[in-house]
Amino acid sequence: MASAHHNDFLQFDVAIIGTGLAGMTVALQLAQTHRVALIAKRTMMEGASAWAQGGIAAVLDSGDSIDAHLHDTLDAGAGLCDAIAARRIIEGSTAAIEWLVGLGVPFTPDAAAERGFHLTREGGHSQRRIIHAADATGQAVQATLAQSVSAHPNITVFEDHIAIDLITSARAGIAGPPNCLGLYMQDIRSGRVLTVAAAATVLATGGAGKVYLYTTNPDTATGDGMAMAWRAGCRVANMEFIQFHPTCLYHPYAKSFLISEAVRGEGGLLKLPAAAGSAAGERFMLRHDARAELAPRDIVARAIDFEMKKRGLDHVELDIRHQSPAFLESHFPTILARCREFGIDITKQAIPVVPAAHYTCGGVVTDMHGRTDLAGLYAVGETAYTGLHGANRLASNSLLECLVLGRAAAAHIASQPAQAAAALPLWDESRVTDADEEVVIAHNWDELRRAMWNYVGIVRTTRRLQRARNRIQMLQAEIDEYYRRFRITRDLVELRNLVQVASLIVDCALVRHESRGLHYTLDFPGTLPGALPTVLTPSRP
Repeated sequence: MASAHHNDFLQFDVAIIGTGLAGMTVALQLAQTHRVALIAKRTMMEGASAWAQGGIAAVLDSGDSIDAHLHDTLDAGAGLCDAIAARRIIEGSTAAIEWLVGLGVPFTPDAAAERGFHLTREGGHSQRRIIHAADATGQAVQATLAQSVSAHPNITVFEDHIAIDLITSARAGIAGPPNCLGLYMQDIRSGRVLTVAAAATVLATGGAGKVYLYTTNPDTATGDGMAMAWRAGCRVANMEFIQFHPTCLYHPYAKSFLISEAVRGEGGLLKLPAAAGSAAGERFMLRHDARAELAPRDIVARAIDFEMKKRGLDHVELDIRHQSPAFLESHFPTILARCREFGIDITKQAIPVVPAAHYTCGGVVTDMHGRTDLAGLYAVGETAYTGLHGANRLASNSLLECLVLGRAAAAHIASQPAQAAAALPLWDESRVTDADEEVVIAHNWDELRRAMWNYVGIVRTTRRLQRARNRIQMLQAEIDEYYRRFRITRDLVELRNLVQVASLIVDCALVRHESRGLHYTLDFPGTLPGALPTVLTPSRP
């Protein structure tokens, strides 16, 4: 029996919110000795990790080194990486990959390679160090881990359950130092709200891409962990650094499908489309950076944004036609098949692409054990800010961080003495009613995402940011009132979290009076000589 039930009260040793690579890593590392709750808003496979195409960056070849990987990471991070944290994470890369191989992840083989696996190269990397499973690495890793999770008797998976808020000692009316005692979550199918008590709670909820109108992220990426941690009294940092993936498939029916960085790593060229007139078919990246298509993502995204705005284009093109059909079928079967579904044969046609919000480099401040400012609360993966990514994430370092910090957080949780669960208050709906109309949520959701896209996008100005802040403040007041008056729904919980995260992004962006990495503002185009993270501190609840 993996849990203790009493009406709407559940008790576990560890509650993990999120079932991506970070969350499942923590769960599998702890399951031998702990009773684990693993909470998914939808299914275990519907997070951003399963969508990752490129692979995992790791030092796996004698021609590579930790120092070289660190150098590339620091270079991409534009002076804002925590070098000590980055080195620690990179040093853990080999062991993390060996753990995945031991679980049976089917990485693409290469008999000629030292370890027997094919390594590819992506933008910003000086070496081939990306281990991958064709062009669907995340799917392969997630499927393997999900199988192990489902088979483990100590892990209880709650699919179609959404975390509403953390339960802190202050919220529970318990005296003493502030700490996290568990969470409230809603069974989306029944609407019932459950109280979950846990000695350790882990936020592994991913990023916040859905705060923008266009994103490569799944619908689940609504910044839940960041918003809950902030409301519970935890610091956040570097929220202004939103990575826009340069190459999202441009098609009216293609929702959130990205074209992997590895396409450019294997020779894909960015060109102007037919709509550019006499310049059609012309490469443009060399005008923006000597590394051309292999420049870091922020540079490539800004270059595409510049060319589109300058020429009035709605997309540019990514051309990989010079590679053979057999090569494309072998290296990019998912991209090949998906594009074919939309009538695009990448063996004969260039791929229409646009930038889209892709990765949240900032997040909840943690140490190298995943610990937040609140005792008993951990954050791992895209939800967390460790200092690895700095002002821009190096390609394929994200899954690496999920693995290494997931294992580190699990080790720290395992080292803690067992604690008796606290008596926690149940969720109280006695003073709310069913919502009289859902259209308010839909309208506010759309207004928020459009405001963020128009005013807090790839290129910013102080005036645009201030406009965004004014709109966000009005939306936040309206959403908070709605939250207090009506019974919760998943849409309301996600919207409440998104508007909070949007506020944090804008506040961080207004504080940074320079252009660095992913934060580019026309009002402060230069880079300051000293690089400092942007850290926001909430008032304790």
